[in-house]
Amino acid sequence: MKPYAQLFAMNRRNWDERVAVHLAPEGYDLSGLRAGRGRLNALEERELGEWIGDVDGKRVIHLQCHFGHDTLTLVQRGARAVGVDFSPEAIGTARRLADELNLKDQARFVECNVYDAPTVVGDAGSFDLVYVTWGAINWLPDIALWARTAAAFLKPGGQLYLLEGHPSALVFDDQAKTADGRPGWFVPYFERGPLMFDDPTDYANPEARLANSQTVEWMHGVGDVVEALLGAGLEISGLREHDAVAWKMFESLVKGEDGMFRWPDRPWLPLSFSVLARRPSSVVRSD
Repeated sequence: MKPYAQLFAMNRRNWDERVAVHLAPEGYDLSGLRAGRGRLNALEERELGEWIGDVDGKRVIHLQCHFGHDTLTLVQRGARAVGVDFSPEAIGTARRLADELNLKDQARFVECNVYDAPTVVGDAGSFDLVYVTWGAINWLPDIALWARTAAAFLKPGGQLYLLEGHPSALVFDDQAKTADGRPGWFVPYFERGPLMFDDPTDYANPEARLANSQTVEWMHGVGDVVEALLGAGLEISGLREHDAVAWKMFESLVKGEDGMFRWPDRPWLPLSFSVLARRPSSVVRSD
């Protein structure tokens, strides 16, 4: 999308830098993946089991795959996968990991902006599953175009799985306090952006400091996402809100035994949501 080229470039510099941070010992744990038994976060493990089932033999496209940890985890379970990301550092790392793990015949990694993926990747209408999780759609300005892009990859009966931070939680910033000590407003729920930020911290390694700290994001409400998927011709077969998230979104969150972060004492605001959508197997004509 040419109007956003400079903003995408700024975000890409941020994510290029994050790759080395995430590969450090304080970043992502790759021990399970390197042992041949990669694991997803607890929430998607449960939902994939309930919603998708066995991925063995399925064609999967993982949009905004970062350096391929989850993509390769699905490949270790028998999927044939394509991972897409706009960061050359991330895609280069993903390809090296696939080679190291002897998975390069089952995993293909493509460097491109997600909006360009149908043209660059090809294989339209041939995938069983489009997989998108954690911090993906907030980097995209046009949610309707994203939905059409994702839908273009699905074969009839194919499914899209989206798991994201909940936008109702993303309006808060626990670093900004009101007079009585409560979290302050981050951004209004209905503010669509672009939203400019300058934050040198990293979600995986709080001690790291990023030189490329400026980013731009866009807010997409749950209703926006659902409407976009319906507008792309998909059927919604599941919509859930969760009291857990994969990273420490707020300082007050507590990490559970399953590795997910939740509110202390009791859940009072959803932290994430998930959607399962499906491309219809056939079109019923009304004429």
